[in-house]
Amino acid sequence: MDFMFQPGFLGTRAPLFMDIVSVIVAFLPFLIYGAISLAKRGNYSAHESVQKLLFVVSVIVVGFFEVGVRMEGGYKNLMEGSSVSHNYLVYVLIFHIIISVITLILWIKTLYAAKRDKKQSMLPGFNSKSHAQDGKRTFIGIILTMLTGAWVYYLLFVY
Repeated sequence: MDFMFQPGFLGTRAPLFMDIVSVIVAFLPFLIYGAISLAKRGNYSAHESVQKLLFVVSVIVVGFFEVGVRMEGGYKNLMEGSSVSHNYLVYVLIFHIIISVITLILWIKTLYAAKRDKKQSMLPGFNSKSHAQDGKRTFIGIILTMLTGAWVYYLLFVY
């Protein structure tokens, strides 16, 4: 597992695991948009499969990230080398975590409601509009999670 802590490939102070996670999170909104496009074209089965896959992969990536942070010695060790004040970085990190957790809850709620509504033959159909609204909220949360994650990455490893 020591390979995870080798210098990353993005040319910053970040370890390899952080660069891997950052690239995956940066692409996630585009992948989600592709999944949404499948539904807009009426390919609901593919939309469902891709959304479930992206959710599972995202949870695995977050787990990989959390293990990496803990093995690296925690947030304080990752902060070494940053010229940003500790308090500012903590506020940005808390903001990112709040957005991430809310987004995770929204995503779980959207997937659960979709599964329930599909079983009751209300999706696609009667509940399609509310499902689309839930999906948009989740998509916005994923974009905000990506942007705030990039902000934290920048403050930790670039600035």
